[in-house]
Amino acid sequence: MAERMTERRTSMLGALLATLGPISMSLYTPAMPQLVEAFGTTESAIKLTLSLYFAGFAFAQLVAGPLSDAFGRRAITLLFLGIYLSGSLLCAYAPAVHLLLAGRLIQGIGASVGITVARAIVRDQFVGAEASRIMNLIGIMLAIGPAIAPTLGGLALAAFGWPSVFFLMVGFGLVSCVVMAVFLKETTVPQPGRARPRPVMAAYRKLASDHRFLACAMVMAGAVGALYAQSTMLPFILIQKVGLTPTQFGMGMLMQSGAYFSGSIALRFFMRRFSGEQAVRLGLGLIGIGSLMIILSVQVIEPRFLSIMLPVSFYTFGIAFVTPQMTTAAMFPFPHIAGSASALMGFIQMGTGFAAGVIAALLGLPVLAFGMIIPIMGMMSIAGYIWFLCASRREDRAAGLRNPTE
Repeated sequence: MAERMTERRTSMLGALLATLGPISMSLYTPAMPQLVEAFGTTESAIKLTLSLYFAGFAFAQLVAGPLSDAFGRRAITLLFLGIYLSGSLLCAYAPAVHLLLAGRLIQGIGASVGITVARAIVRDQFVGAEASRIMNLIGIMLAIGPAIAPTLGGLALAAFGWPSVFFLMVGFGLVSCVVMAVFLKETTVPQPGRARPRPVMAAYRKLASDHRFLACAMVMAGAVGALYAQSTMLPFILIQKVGLTPTQFGMGMLMQSGAYFSGSIALRFFMRRFSGEQAVRLGLGLIGIGSLMIILSVQVIEPRFLSIMLPVSFYTFGIAFVTPQMTTAAMFPFPHIAGSASALMGFIQMGTGFAAGVIAALLGLPVLAFGMIIPIMGMMSIAGYIWFLCASRREDRAAGLRNPTE
């Protein structure tokens, strides 16, 4: 039976779920260079641990979303959190790099439930301005976890070695399990028949044929996907090229998360006087400025902390203005398949970030990859919004023809 939670509870639980994936990534990044030595392996193999995490996260969303539609948000959340815990323990005790790779893949599969269910429980209960407000509040809290995580990861790495980073993930997973078991109510009516292949494929076909949904997903892929792509590049740029220690890197990443947090706070004030559409346009403008700054900084300046992170901050500040409105616009038409809609949107975001990370690894030059790939993703986000506007106008005209008296 579906139940309604308060706006505050939905925001807090949604934020905790949404941070599961980013925290598991940002806790780990300070340890990546050290893991090369710890396992006596190559830089490419350690980068692969992040790529496998992305792959598990991206593809498992396509399963987690329909399962949450079929069997309920609560049951599937607890199941996938258990998978995440098992992957974290395997990573912490991994004696060889191939087991570390397996553990990161399992972690990614488990973490996939987080953002998928977070968006779905919002759509189950709220629409319009309320939904955008909750997504913005989730964004504010989402900035806090990934902001603190690299610092905690760097400090744990310096004090206790690389296994402690994964034990922190175990702790986070345990806390998440307890909180969800106690406080998460079932917000949808489970219908097990939706888990059958035919309904699942029908839901994805419906989503894939909707131009407005795909356009929103493209905007989010270029915006949020860039954050995932940067996570594969920034550790090697800032630690190996700029010369930061892992702890300094963790502290330095506060600038990125602080930009997202500041953008989310600014959006709350902005929305008191302006519309969501104006917020998206401002955010995309900032993403465009950040993209141009990245191109120029890579071409004309020797890599330094501020030459890299200042453009990233502009880009990230803009993302905070784009995310709530575009997420709400994508989810609104699909209340009965909210889990599948959230999953496909997340898959496109993560898949784009994963593909960008693979291309960066193939280029083999992190600074060059950063200067090329991130601006392209920014332009993709802007192009997606233009597509969304065109698709919305076509839909409005078609609706007018169907209802000539309105």
